[in-house]
Amino acid sequence: MRLNRRRLGRTLLLRQHLLERVDATPTATIEHLIGLQAQENLPPYLSLAARLRSFDPLAITRGLEARELVRLLTMRGTIHLLTSQDAATLRPWLEPRMQQELRSSQAVGLAREVAPEAFTAALARVLADGPLPQREIGRRLAEVFPYPATQLGQVARLRAPLVQLPPRGAWRQSGGVIYDYVDRWTGVPLAEPDPAAIVRRYLRAFGPATASDVTAWSAVTRLGPVLSRMPDLVRYEDEDGRVLYDVPDAPIADEDVPAPVRLLGNYDNVWLSHAGRDRVTEPEARNMWIGENRAQLHALFVDGWHEGLWRIEDGRVVIGPVRRRFTRAERAELDEEVERVERLLAA
Repeated sequence: MRLNRRRLGRTLLLRQHLLERVDATPTATIEHLIGLQAQENLPPYLSLAARLRSFDPLAITRGLEARELVRLLTMRGTIHLLTSQDAATLRPWLEPRMQQELRSSQAVGLAREVAPEAFTAALARVLADGPLPQREIGRRLAEVFPYPATQLGQVARLRAPLVQLPPRGAWRQSGGVIYDYVDRWTGVPLAEPDPAAIVRRYLRAFGPATASDVTAWSAVTRLGPVLSRMPDLVRYEDEDGRVLYDVPDAPIADEDVPAPVRLLGNYDNVWLSHAGRDRVTEPEARNMWIGENRAQLHALFVDGWHEGLWRIEDGRVVIGPVRRRFTRAERAELDEEVERVERLLAA
């Protein structure tokens, strides 16, 4: 079957729970999505509010405090909000990405000159008595290695699976970054990853997709052989004739199904998880998002497409800039979404 771009976009929105909100817990949704990008505190809350019929933001705080949810450096070398079980599997799978980050970071000289074993041992001694603030970790490592504490702290979170402890990421709370080993914090031991199982879950939430798409989502390369060794996968084609892989029981949306207005956080999964983002955005819209530091603003989706940006001022949603005029029905949907988000912000 050949799938055109619009149908692929609608299918992505369906699997992301963005065509219709669902009745699910935040933890179950985070698990289905294989984490939410969480460089900043607010975007995961916006992502869940856009997908769930009922969402209590304090559920995330409770999950973080109960150690069922964690904030960990994973996909694409960025912080994600994950279940503790996924953290234990994904971080080992993404270890090559962490090493690549080390080779390209400002601390590249440090990473080359300090033996990994020596650094890992020193970090273990630093954290032997429990969690520490990021600055203190860097300061203590600087007593061992002749490098700036800031760089040593950066290397630490790449060399070791360090989780950010609450109140970081909790609803309406602030605090500096405090790190601990993720397996010690959660009690869930790091697991040998099963690449095929991870790819299968990606396809269920983001497919149909190519190996390059899975790489764009994860930053893990050489996934073509993994997909080719999964004989049960369904194969489609896109408009350019590229093979798209999918799990056999996953739904394919009709291209004419309505896609309601959604206010998403910046860096939402829905448009960061494919090699080409053209399932949900046009090049002009992407350029608008990139320019003038507008990546700090949030994304407005109309009829399944990224059509504008929005921001928060004094607890209120401010729309703009936008790429086109909205229909009366779209404006009504937008008003409803604005009201929903402002209720969340006031919670």
